[in-house]
Amino acid sequence: MHIELKGVSKTYGSFKAVDNVSFAIERGKLIGLLGPSGGGKSTLLRILAGLETPDSGEIRINGKRVNDVAPQERGIGFVFQNYALFKHMSVYDNIAFGLTIRKASKAEIKSRVDELLELTGLRGFEKRYPHQLSGGQRQRVAFARALAPRPDLLLLDEPFAAIDAKVRKELRTWLKQLIATIGITSIFVTHDQDEAVEVADEMLIVQQGKLEQQGTPVEVYTQPKSAFVASFVGHSTIIDDPAGLHGFDQAAIPAGAKGIIRPDFVEAGRADEISLPSAAAKGTVKRVFFRGTHLELELTVRANRLIANRSLDQPPLQPGDEVSVLIHRIYVLAEQSAVMVENPLKLDPLPVHI
Repeated sequence: MHIELKGVSKTYGSFKAVDNVSFAIERGKLIGLLGPSGGGKSTLLRILAGLETPDSGEIRINGKRVNDVAPQERGIGFVFQNYALFKHMSVYDNIAFGLTIRKASKAEIKSRVDELLELTGLRGFEKRYPHQLSGGQRQRVAFARALAPRPDLLLLDEPFAAIDAKVRKELRTWLKQLIATIGITSIFVTHDQDEAVEVADEMLIVQQGKLEQQGTPVEVYTQPKSAFVASFVGHSTIIDDPAGLHGFDQAAIPAGAKGIIRPDFVEAGRADEISLPSAAAKGTVKRVFFRGTHLELELTVRANRLIANRSLDQPPLQPGDEVSVLIHRIYVLAEQSAVMVENPLKLDPLPVHI
């Protein structure tokens, strides 16, 4: 494995920021480090970078233990949320900074900077200063500067948080293509699930300093290994009495267990629009939200609040409309685990889409 953490912990006073975390990452993977605020994401990133020292455990890069290796000797590039560009330096000099510090020759510096200007789409901007650039351009400069010394690992701390939504989406696509082109192992911290799902080859889900799950976006979404992951990843509704939902076998659901239902688990519409009307319950549309590519319906079914998506191609529904609601599956939360339970009254399960 290229990157390995084994039993890493970090405590600040009585607060355990990282609690016995272990994972391994293959070379060239783009990893999304996802979790709630205060869950330990940035601390893990800083430990990898050498900016924080773990209380226990091992950090290995290329099989070498680097716990006691200085940050500048670890071969790591770091991209900060706020770019951290040098305001008094041109784009060219910002990108060249790491190579200049290493006393590379002028010819080597020029060759590398020219290569990165081309790679990041900044050709023609090399003489400009940070204040003359857009947010997206400044972030590209930050990427180029981090890549200039040819690091072995690239770390990104919420790299798109300071950029507006449209540019952020464009940069996500650009970053995935860039990482694929240069083949560098990369870890980026984000609290944006859509960002992690769209960009990452694998996701690391952390909360309260613990690693909850590692896997591809599809694996994490469709096979959550804990109640937290099931509730955190995806747009979910938690209900108190899943055994009371139409079609579900009470014998398969422990007493007092809670359930999680995602919008893509639910069909809602007029009876003739439902794939299996006999397995559907009656519900009421409470609110309708336009989400750009679809409508989001807020429903009540037996006093439970559910969310369902509806295609713009279907006839619109209005608040107060009575509808048929077919719940295809739910996650049942038993202790700290999440168990998928299918509705036995329905025919074939719906495909799951992220």
